Amino acid sequence: MSTMTLSMDEAQDLSAAILVRHNASPENAVSVAKALVAAEVDGQKGHGLSRLSSYAAQSASGKVDGQAIPRIVAQAGAAVRVDAAGGFAFPALDLARHELAVMAPEMGVAAAGIFRSHHFGQAGYHVEKLAECGLIGLIFGNSPKAIAPWGGNRGVFGTNPIAFATPRKTEPPLVIDLSLSKVARGKVMTASESGDAIPEGWALDVEGRPTTDPKAALEGTMLPMGDAKGAALVLMVEILSAALTNANFGFEASSFFSPEGPPPGVGQLLIGFEPGTLSSGCYFDRLEILLAAVLDQPGTRLPGQRRLQNRELARQRGIEVSSRLYEQLMELSQ
Repeated sequence: MSTMTLSMDEAQDLSAAILVRHNASPENAVSVAKALVAAEVDGQKGHGLSRLSSYAAQSASGKVDGQAIPRIVAQAGAAVRVDAAGGFAFPALDLARHELAVMAPEMGVAAAGIFRSHHFGQAGYHVEKLAECGLIGLIFGNSPKAIAPWGGNRGVFGTNPIAFATPRKTEPPLVIDLSLSKVARGKVMTASESGDAIPEGWALDVEGRPTTDPKAALEGTMLPMGDAKGAALVLMVEILSAALTNANFGFEASSFFSPEGPPPGVGQLLIGFEPGTLSSGCYFDRLEILLAAVLDQPGTRLPGQRRLQNRELARQRGIEVSSRLYEQLMELSQ
């Protein structure tokens, strides 16, 4: 497969220009572009530049309000409610992170519920930024139906990712990012676009049969990680991200990919902890003892280390994209 190489700045500028051309404000376009390029660099291509086509189409059709300005609509103590206003999730989460970075050091913990939101991409992106501010971060998000309740055969929940990040003494933040399906649905979408098969065990077709056809998988349901236990975690995330924020449930939300229909209106819950208060100032020392015990055994590694290697490669060599995707992006920019 032939490829093209873009620098990170070129990829971000191109992404932002495409979104502006499709009715996004410059501020929103930059926020979205930064997140998509970060996902592409980290190797999370299902949340990266492949999303631009559907994002642009939805902004152009008005399914996503590319001009939306997120705002805080309620606050009580260290809890804030953020209205994404039917726009992209990233500007709303930028606002939420800013508020938590101010409140959590003062209050010990702070939380933001986001509603009327959209696809929030690589979940770890948002909590890593909290960790860069010295906070432990947790995020929960729901998405359009893709997973059936355990024992059922109709989608009710999305793949409902969760992510955790913590600052460290001298190393980059530790980031743990999980989709609660066996794999992120974005990987199935990427396989569908490239015409590749998916491994058996990722998904079921509409009849509930195992499938390796990504198109049949997108029409059917994803399998949860951990089987019944994973399905219970999916329910937990649905409650925290949608019931608690008064956002649409997965079975009420429209597609993240199609430009037709009403806005998805999903939700996210972002939490930041100031680590010193709860640990009597011992958190970072205790964390490093734990991580050293993990790495003491041969063959082990910490979650998320590959993303750091990918970032260094991207800085040195740029971002490699397929010629097919590059041509698609160039068409979108015209």
